Amino acid sequence: MSLRVFILAGEPSGDRLGGAMMVGLKQLSPGVSFDGVGGQMMSDQGLVSQFPMDELSVMGLAEVLPKYQHLKRRIREVAEAVIASKPDVLITIDAPDFSLRVAKLVKKSSSIRTVHYVAPSVWAWRPGRAKRMARVIDQVLALLPFEPRFMQAAGMECDFVGHPVVAEPQATPNEISRFRAEMGMGDTPFVLALPGSRRSEVERLAPVFGEALAAFCKSHPNMRVIVPAAAPVADLVRDKLQSWPGDALVLDPRDFEPATAQSHKRAAFAAADLALAASGTVSLELAAANTPMVIAYKFQWLTWQIMKRMALIDTVTLVNLVTCSRVVPECLGPECTADNISTALSQVASNPQTQHQAMALTMSQLGLDGESPGLRAARAVLERLG
Repeated sequence: MSLRVFILAGEPSGDRLGGAMMVGLKQLSPGVSFDGVGGQMMSDQGLVSQFPMDELSVMGLAEVLPKYQHLKRRIREVAEAVIASKPDVLITIDAPDFSLRVAKLVKKSSSIRTVHYVAPSVWAWRPGRAKRMARVIDQVLALLPFEPRFMQAAGMECDFVGHPVVAEPQATPNEISRFRAEMGMGDTPFVLALPGSRRSEVERLAPVFGEALAAFCKSHPNMRVIVPAAAPVADLVRDKLQSWPGDALVLDPRDFEPATAQSHKRAAFAAADLALAASGTVSLELAAANTPMVIAYKFQWLTWQIMKRMALIDTVTLVNLVTCSRVVPECLGPECTADNISTALSQVASNPQTQHQAMALTMSQLGLDGESPGLRAARAVLERLG
């Protein structure tokens, strides 16, 4: 009898993970069938989503409250669909506020096996989440190599399956040459500026990034600034860059065909001499491209006070965490000032080699040169199913 999988993703990053896992499941278990909720990448692998995934892609209290009753109804509908279809396994991907509520209802009324893909960052804050999660989740698939011990200590099976960044294509020499030629860059050195993909991030970070880069470029007069902008905030980025130094270049993905836009982004990441980036997963994209970086982030005052008191770690950058080092400078909260950032950029520019070594180790630890994370995730699910 063929394997029956109910799979649920609630946001684009989860859709990518789900699509890659579905490829792996189809390879290892031919004839597997899928039900659930997902986006385009999961649909490409044969999933007919019960409703559009973007209904679940809601972030922030102000955005969630108006849709709260609708989301509660969707949680109930999905749980009822899982119980009715009696799959061999329910796989929920990230989006814990939605996913774990579905799993709770499923476990309340059935013995269906539950797998959650992406471990919560209990090593960073709120460690009690793991024990609550263990009441409804049988197995966790972890992206980071140090996460299984935290999940296992809480009573769940856990497998490290690798981070999807290691499977992302990197720029070829030809792509880099074409990018430099099309942008009129020649051999000009440049620094990447990545002030975030959300409007609130760009609003907070663009002014201090601009001031810091102005100070940095005074002592590095040949350095140009390139800003790969996310499409939803590209217009805002252009507006904010009017006060930035020199001839800052915005890479707006809307100006190119999708494949060309992706190629330009890969080339910019790979060819940059260094980067100034908002805190987040972009640090791993930079590490994969072997680009040294400085990480900076401004928080709302109350958010910073809460985080400062609840945090269990002293760094937010995964290169630092994975390598047990502090080679990537961070300017966070009150330390996110133009003076601090420009000083850190100058330090990194003068000695990038330390970061190069840490980034290579990070990619190795995250699964580079092994099986693809999607295939490893599929294998881990099937092996635990027995």
